[in-house]
Amino acid sequence: MLKFLSKVVVEYCPVDPRKAAAVELLAQCNGRKAKDSNPACSVELRRLPAPPPTEDPESRPPLPPPRVLVTYLNGAEEAIVAAEGATAQGIRDQILARGRLIDTEQMFRDGGETWPVVIPEEELGMSFPGIKVPPFISQFVERPACVGVCCSSALNAI
Repeated sequence: MLKFLSKVVVEYCPVDPRKAAAVELLAQCNGRKAKDSNPACSVELRRLPAPPPTEDPESRPPLPPPRVLVTYLNGAEEAIVAAEGATAQGIRDQILARGRLIDTEQMFRDGGETWPVVIPEEELGMSFPGIKVPPFISQFVERPACVGVCCSSALNAI
């Protein structure tokens, strides 16, 4: 996951019960495998201050939700709110998906192609010609009822 990132900042209030996903993601980012994938990526923790205690719990201001702020290698920044029900795996998947998209975009731009790739309308309706199968393999593909005896003799003949 860190291979797509230059910086990760995890923010949460220590008394917030919704912090579990953010804390788990922080642990993953600080793991050996993640650090080895991109040693230049900085991982930071920002503990948000807890609101002052009040006698009436309902009058206490709401806690800000835990957040993960990521900066991708191309400089794009994204704030992911780890709200109620969020998981570390879900946040990680979101970062990976965006990182892969940015990586794909960069490969197209490096190859001199425009981004996003626009497929002409007439090509969308074209039929797919299929895949050419070498002749010796086609004898196995065309006979789905084969139980193994003919296949083994055909392999021995090759």
